[in-house]
Amino acid sequence: MENVYIMNHPLIQHKISMLRNKNTGTNEFRKLVEEIGILMGYEALRDLPVENVEVETPIETCMTPMISGKKLAVIPVLRAGLGMVNSILTLVPSAKVGHVGLYRDPVTHEPHEYYCKLPEAIDERISVIVDPMLAIGGSAEAAVDFVKKQGGKNIKFMCIIAAPEGLKRLHEAHPDVQIYCGHLDRELNDHAYICPGLGDAGDRIFGTM
Repeated sequence: MENVYIMNHPLIQHKISMLRNKNTGTNEFRKLVEEIGILMGYEALRDLPVENVEVETPIETCMTPMISGKKLAVIPVLRAGLGMVNSILTLVPSAKVGHVGLYRDPVTHEPHEYYCKLPEAIDERISVIVDPMLAIGGSAEAAVDFVKKQGGKNIKFMCIIAAPEGLKRLHEAHPDVQIYCGHLDRELNDHAYICPGLGDAGDRIFGTM
């Protein structure tokens, strides 16, 4: 699928395997999510625009590339997406942070919005939406919808694991969005959990199991 990137780097796969382990504690889980986000972000941000600026080195003055344009926007899908925000901020400390709050209906599994706050001039920024899990795909689709409704045009979506159903839904709904996925899992079960998955990412990040 065009604009879909499944990561195969050994470091990413190794850390995802550690995430899956039910015995991985909250503190280690949180650190792993951030580390995976950094590794994925390095790849997802490889097409950031740059411009040459004049810099004075200890030896001489030279023209050298720096990131150009409006500051990047990182937009976590609450609440699990918060675990990946520092990943992007580690790479681009000047990035602005927005938030999209969604909850999933326990019966229909469809998303409902309860909060959306994005940086100003979102239409001039590259937006990176982050959520560790792409299951049914409804929340991801809705999050992209919100960003587009406020003018966002250049949008990337980053998740650590995805189900084929969610990946297909998001890609079909927003084929222009670049999707970066750490691992494509087998399927969703009857309760809309990713299999083999890693459980509820939000609960494991915040220790609320």
